[in-house]
Amino acid sequence: MGAEAVLALMDAKPDTPACVVSLDGNQTVRVPLMECVERTKSVQEAMNKKNFQEAVRLRGKSFQNNLATYLRLSKLRPPKVMCDPTGQVCSSGKKLAVMNIGAPACGANAAVRSFVRFALTKGYTVLGIHDSFDGLLYGDMTQIVDPVKPIGWTDVHGWTCQGGSLLGTKKCTAARYGLDKVAEKLKEHDISGLLIIGGFEAYHSALQMTEARSKYDAFCIPMVVIPCTISNNVPGTDFSLGADTALNEIADICDRIKQSATGTKRRVFIVEVMGGYCGYLATMAGLAGGADAAYIYEDPFNITNLRDDVVHLKNKIIQLGVQRGLILRNENANANYTTDFIHQMFSEEGKGSFTCRKNVLGHMQQGGVPSPFDRNYGTKMASKAVDYMITKVEENTTEDGKIKSCTKDSAVLLGMCRRQLLFTPLEDLRGITDFE
Repeated sequence: MGAEAVLALMDAKPDTPACVVSLDGNQTVRVPLMECVERTKSVQEAMNKKNFQEAVRLRGKSFQNNLATYLRLSKLRPPKVMCDPTGQVCSSGKKLAVMNIGAPACGANAAVRSFVRFALTKGYTVLGIHDSFDGLLYGDMTQIVDPVKPIGWTDVHGWTCQGGSLLGTKKCTAARYGLDKVAEKLKEHDISGLLIIGGFEAYHSALQMTEARSKYDAFCIPMVVIPCTISNNVPGTDFSLGADTALNEIADICDRIKQSATGTKRRVFIVEVMGGYCGYLATMAGLAGGADAAYIYEDPFNITNLRDDVVHLKNKIIQLGVQRGLILRNENANANYTTDFIHQMFSEEGKGSFTCRKNVLGHMQQGGVPSPFDRNYGTKMASKAVDYMITKVEENTTEDGKIKSCTKDSAVLLGMCRRQLLFTPLEDLRGITDFE
């Protein structure tokens, strides 16, 4: 937002009206200052007149949706005419299922809670599939007594603030387990719609099942994928659930690492972060943590670039008197210029100017308490997924009560695209996906 403010000043002319730099969705926007002032005054006037409905309307569509979501999710039980509190007896007689696939990421539990409660208020039973495809296919072999069972209203109480995946998750795709076996189990449990929350493996599994619809009727059901991965490497979305919490964790850890060297002068830290072949985490953590450089796969670098950074750090430390430096490296930035190599090179070339230490953050990036952003983001995503899925179920229910949904808009990924949440058919995303 600071950068956008500078650009706004550079673009401004003497007669350009004042503006406020704000966020709309995932994009910075410029809103006329007087428009903001007038709307703020209008809200206060409505409050003074006790016209609360008008005050809510003036706050905008996003506020209205947030308020409606809160009121529906905070109730003690679902409406009696729609579903019983256990979630086993519902008015529609149909079952929706939810599962996690991929590495754990914060916000997944908030999404599951929202999906379950919204579905129950609409009269749909929700089956929770524990341990991903392991629970679906080999439930009797797991330690969970019933890995595929209805989730009740109170079963998801307190899930919003929980990190990790309470349903359990695995990184394997559907094809690896056998699409025929997966289809058989979906048919056995009479599932009418499937929500998959997870990373690239979740997207890939849903795509595999979609492409196998001509062979297996069990896959001819509405399927929605919610991207949930700290790597933020899923096509069809600018921002994945869980990435915000991971960035907070990385920035906090980097601050602690630098703080640990308070009594040690002239020290440079090499920190390796996760992200696979996606440099999102390293880049954004570099911005948040004030890093001197961030090495990522998308921006090739060589030995000359590394040496230039050593020279930069020398000048910064010796001439400017800065006592600490920070270098971030994505885990797959380069097969040869590894974290160990960079550490050894900086240690050798920096002799007499600074000392060097390395730190591989590892799986602590997947942990932590979900940030408020990820909690709200997961809740909103799941609520939209429920509405979309139920609409497709009702549109594609045959006279005998079966679901036959084979159109490409019935298998979609829900993602943040610039300023809005959009449902994109999985088939349309294949062409822009790098599966390697």
